[in-house]
Amino acid sequence: MRRHFTPPVLSGRAAVVTGGGSGLGRAFALALVDAGARVWIVGRRSLALEETASLRSGQMHTFVGDVADTGAMESLAATVSAATGGELSVLVNNAGVLGPRAPLTDYPQAEFEEVFRVNVFGVSIVTRALLPLLRKAAPGSTIVSLSSGVGRMGRAQWGAYAGSKFAVEGLTQVWADELRDAGVAVHALNPGATRTAMRAEAKPDEDPLTLPAPADIVPSLLYLLSAEASGPERTGQSVDARDFMEAG
Repeated sequence: MRRHFTPPVLSGRAAVVTGGGSGLGRAFALALVDAGARVWIVGRRSLALEETASLRSGQMHTFVGDVADTGAMESLAATVSAATGGELSVLVNNAGVLGPRAPLTDYPQAEFEEVFRVNVFGVSIVTRALLPLLRKAAPGSTIVSLSSGVGRMGRAQWGAYAGSKFAVEGLTQVWADELRDAGVAVHALNPGATRTAMRAEAKPDEDPLTLPAPADIVPSLLYLLSAEASGPERTGQSVDARDFMEAG
């Protein structure tokens, strides 16, 4: 059964979505703009970012950069701060890479490190760079990091990706506890199998039309930004997007 909540009103507020050029990141960014937010989308592919921004011309800003590059993310923070008076209400840590589907015993070390560099270090670097802005917007500011079912229960062949999402779950719990009194809520979101390029890469034989579209995941994000998910007693949630989809 779908959970009920009051959609957040984000008029006049700022948001950052990493990996915002396509897939889930694009769906999240569009939804945040539609809720009234001024949105910065971050990624390494400028053309994809520009294509997404064109869907909400004038309401979405692009920033080309690697989430695991400390200097680039500090520049992002300075850019957002200059445009907003130093405040940021929403950070969505969506950027991620899959890596090979292979047994851990055969996993290439370079690819293993790249998955952790983007999926774990990237989350930490972006969050640390933007945290002063999130603190200034508190209470009511929120960090949401994308997790995965294999980040809760490991499965064969999911290798570094599963390990990285376990780390994201752990970072979420630590950030939530450390920021509880600062009024910054921190949550993890498991989208589940979704019709994205990453899912097609992971499961090439799967029919994508049997999967929810990225837009179907949006209600779960909006819940985590709502009043029902805010407050010190509610921070640190790890939710499943399926709980927010219409039954049937």
